[in-house]
Amino acid sequence: MDNDAGCCSTQLIDGDGTFNVTGLEKFIKEVKMGECGLSYAVVSIMGPQSSGKSTLLNHLFGTNFREMDAFRGRSQTTKGIWMARCVGIEPTTIVMDLEGTDGRERGEDDTAFEKQSALFALAVSDIVLINMWCHDIGREQAANKPLLKTVFQVMMRLFSPRKTTLVFVIRDKTRTPLEALEPVLREDIQKIWDAVPKPHAHKETPLSEFFNVEVVALSSYEEKEEQFKQQVADLRKRFFHSINPGGLAGDRRGVVPASGFSFSAQQIWKVIKENKDLDLPAHKVMVATVRCEEIAYERYNDFVQNQEWLQLEEASQSGPVPGFGKRLSLIIRNCLSDYDSEAVYFDEGVRTAKRKHLEERLLQLVQPAFQSILGHLRSETLDKFKEAFEKALNGEGFAAAAHSCKQRFVNLFDEGCADAVIEQANWDTLKARSKLVRDLDEYIASVRAAKLAELTSHYEAKLNEALSGPVEALLDSASDETWPSIRKLLRRESQSAVSGLASDLSGFDLDEQTKDKMLAKLEDYARSVVEAKARDEAGRILIRMKDRFTTLFSHDADSMPRVWTGKEDIKSITKFARSASLKLLSVLAVVRLDDEPDDIDKTLSLALVEHKSSSSSTSENSLALSDPLASSSWDKVPSSKTLITPVQCRSLWRQFQMETEYTVSQAIAAQEASRRSNNWMPPGWAIAAMLILGFNEFMTLLRNPLYLAVLFVGFLVSKALWVQMDISNEFRHGILPGILSLSTRFLPTVMNMLRKLAEEGNRPASQTNAPPVSNTIQGASRSNSSVSSSGSSRVTVVENGTEYSSSSKEE
Repeated sequence: MDNDAGCCSTQLIDGDGTFNVTGLEKFIKEVKMGECGLSYAVVSIMGPQSSGKSTLLNHLFGTNFREMDAFRGRSQTTKGIWMARCVGIEPTTIVMDLEGTDGRERGEDDTAFEKQSALFALAVSDIVLINMWCHDIGREQAANKPLLKTVFQVMMRLFSPRKTTLVFVIRDKTRTPLEALEPVLREDIQKIWDAVPKPHAHKETPLSEFFNVEVVALSSYEEKEEQFKQQVADLRKRFFHSINPGGLAGDRRGVVPASGFSFSAQQIWKVIKENKDLDLPAHKVMVATVRCEEIAYERYNDFVQNQEWLQLEEASQSGPVPGFGKRLSLIIRNCLSDYDSEAVYFDEGVRTAKRKHLEERLLQLVQPAFQSILGHLRSETLDKFKEAFEKALNGEGFAAAAHSCKQRFVNLFDEGCADAVIEQANWDTLKARSKLVRDLDEYIASVRAAKLAELTSHYEAKLNEALSGPVEALLDSASDETWPSIRKLLRRESQSAVSGLASDLSGFDLDEQTKDKMLAKLEDYARSVVEAKARDEAGRILIRMKDRFTTLFSHDADSMPRVWTGKEDIKSITKFARSASLKLLSVLAVVRLDDEPDDIDKTLSLALVEHKSSSSSTSENSLALSDPLASSSWDKVPSSKTLITPVQCRSLWRQFQMETEYTVSQAIAAQEASRRSNNWMPPGWAIAAMLILGFNEFMTLLRNPLYLAVLFVGFLVSKALWVQMDISNEFRHGILPGILSLSTRFLPTVMNMLRKLAEEGNRPASQTNAPPVSNTIQGASRSNSSVSSSGSSRVTVVENGTEYSSSSKEE
């Protein structure tokens, strides 16, 4: 393509190393580079001579660099460094075409310019294309490794490193996939970087701090031209907006403004020209390096394809291989011997270094198989140990079985390691042995912990079974002997469990401190069972107290249900039942496992049963001071042993009294009902008078049943009014207030009843299931009659100055 006007190609540095200052200034003016500020990019390309660098740039950026004419032979085309502007790419992008390396025109002794130009490209470029043949990957000289190593080293010393993107362009790609080629290139560049001596400030600086590495592959231009052009077109897209975040040079640093590019480039070239570290090594060393590397590469490939090695590698994946170390050592020894026979006449220093490198590569190749063998040995030994250890536990003590089995299988592992050791490798199997010992110890510890936990759980279960039921029964009995009996039970069961556990622990070879700790923990568990049961019972204290009260109040001394005939002394029965419930409260107030006396029972009795009501003149402060239940803790009792505080006792007792008052009221009502049921008939003379004086009216009702119906309806209406207006309750406040209240409520009540009757009459029969009006009135009468009777009744019993009353509607 003809892009002369757009690319403005110019020779920046000639073949003798002379910097074209005038040409650069003219180029900057033509492309208006000074107006770009920081919005520009510099791309350069380097690689072997006649590798198609100029051809690639012309297709990639639309430049017009001179290309080699293949029909005239292969020779040097580009001399020095040329630069041009990329056509159609934004932002402004400048590309530099470097003279090819390894050319016959300069010869083998004049490579200083190659290194100088490469160093210059890295120093000024944002992106450096490294052009290389696909078949040169893995080689030393052809892949530019020595050149890059020297350039990296000098660049680190001469300039402040900037962030540069290295794009390896693989030409004439073969069938080898790019995924297999890219790791090799990345590994090579990383090794070069690691081997380069660096200033102290960058000793630990990673390659990624100064270089981004990209790899692309292109097909052959001569054999697959269309495919080559399509791949170049795809690569060209990546150079659009290359300096934006995410672009090829998106994270570049140390950019020089475009107006200062000319001066910066001149100074960099001056520093490079004055440096003396870019000299070529001796020809003999170079030849030895290249040839020894080729021999080592061939021997390495022979080893990789060796069938015996492949069989050993495959077998090592499934388990230990007998004689692995000896067989593999022989293969490696033969490989190194072949290398020595071929490289014997080359430089000794180079030969030795490359032999060592070959040996390292071979050992690096076989190390995974060796580690796999060790892993299988360790896993197999551990599995066998587990099986043998489990069997040994059935015939001897834990400690003896663990020691004998561990020693036996560690020795077995050592024998397996000795068989797998490779002669050429100085690999230590101590790490694998230590891991095995650690695994064995961990397994022994886990089995020990499981066995101890099993023993502990067994004795804890026995304690729980031996203590829970009896303790609950003793607490439910609530007598003065409750806690002494519990303490006796706890001592007996704890001593039995501790003795059994101590006997079982003798075979574990535990130190005395651990053993004492476990026994103490078991004793603490026994106490915790009792305390937990006591706390559970204390949490249900109110229910327990009510159940005890109901049982004692509703049953006689023979446990038969009481029949309230009116002859029973309810006051004495109530006092007895409540005293028994109070005893239950005092027993469950605190945990008494330490046999320390307390006066809680006496305090509760004095404060809740025998305490007289204070006079109305006594102040609240004096009452609080004289009340032993005003405190939140018991005297001489630790808070950790307190189940129910004094304040809670008072609150529970009040709630208990309120909830049992109804039972007492029912009993009193039952007595009253029993008395009334015995005297419900009027006297005989009254019955005779009613029969004589009411004979005529009775006969009148029999002759005319209509009167009877009218009287019945009147009775129902009167009863309904009585219930609706609650007449009996209204007159409890006095006759005059009752009459006034009824006079204001009479008419609204009658109207309300008539409205309800009208609504019932208007409702269709299919939509109502209501009973007849008479039944409704009768039901309401019966219901409200019972409510009124229960609401208006009031029974009072006075016990020790305390009044117990049944519920009333007014209350």
